[in-house]
Amino acid sequence: MAKRNTRAKQLIMDSLRNKKTAISQEILQKELGETVDRATIYRVLNSFCDDGIIHKILSDDGKYYFAVCLNCSEKKHRHNHFHFRCLQCGKIECLAQEIEVALPQGYQPVNFNGFISGYCSECS
Repeated sequence: MAKRNTRAKQLIMDSLRNKKTAISQEILQKELGETVDRATIYRVLNSFCDDGIIHKILSDDGKYYFAVCLNCSEKKHRHNHFHFRCLQCGKIECLAQEIEVALPQGYQPVNFNGFISGYCSECS
């Protein structure tokens, strides 16, 4: 069964696509205001992650951030890369270089979350 494209889904995707950085659910909620409730935002973000449309980033501040991968050539997010959080301006961005991790034989990777914090080129 195909998933419906609701107004809430479209508003959330438009907000994510208009950002050059990853954003948290809280930031998205503030941006959308009363138009979309918190539970719907949470459900839609997780659905987008499950479908590979966006990816979820666990930051060193303990929060989850969400991003449309600007470096993906495919429609679905399928590669592993580091994320960078600027300690001064707070932006979180995907770094373009793909990362390969050599695991012992028999291990099957499913998810990768590489994170670096420091100062971006604009703040350093």
